[in-house]
Amino acid sequence: MRLLVVEDEIEAGEYISQCLTELGFIVDIARTGLDGHHLALTEYYDLIILNVMLPDVDGWRMIHALREAKLTTPVLYLLACNNVEKGDENLELSADDYLIKPFSFSELLARVRTLLRRGATPAFNENIWAADLVLDLSRRRAQRHEVRINLTNKEFSLLELLMRRQGEVLPRSFIASQVWGMNFESDTNVIDVAIRRLRAKIDDDFEPKLIYTVRGIGYMLDVSSEV
Repeated sequence: MRLLVVEDEIEAGEYISQCLTELGFIVDIARTGLDGHHLALTEYYDLIILNVMLPDVDGWRMIHALREAKLTTPVLYLLACNNVEKGDENLELSADDYLIKPFSFSELLARVRTLLRRGATPAFNENIWAADLVLDLSRRRAQRHEVRINLTNKEFSLLELLMRRQGEVLPRSFIASQVWGMNFESDTNVIDVAIRRLRAKIDDDFEPKLIYTVRGIGYMLDVSSEV
């Protein structure tokens, strides 16, 4: 699942992102409300985690603008104590939730999972399909030809990214930022190794082949055999 964290406090944003990434989520970070608004409208997210006290844009107005644009992605608001009353007022207009700072990561994770299970957005689907490969997002399981495929957290996140973007060529730098949360260095082979291991599980014993290498660029997942 892919989450957007809109947080101007660098340490807080990095901490939330790192913890969620280690659990297998794909996390993007926006440092400003304008960047968060842009990403929310141009990318797909299962959940937005938003610090409402942003330096450039009022967080409440940002979400109201997204709702007016017909975006129904659920939002977990991060509030200071003096914003609780306003939080209650805004929650009356949505089915979302909020946390009061400071909070523990376990508490944040519980709220995240509750909102994801609630399925507040119609765009959320528990399964993603590519040919006979199915990815069960809620149970974090994969299977092909009804054969269960065991994946590590990183392999699951990598496969989810490829399946959500199937038919698109994804550069190594993009994969690195989305799955590992790191800047890509040309002399590292971490992406190539991960793809090789994933391909061994997903493709080696099955037809048609789904994961392709696009030389000099990156990788793609496609159901067509003519790539």
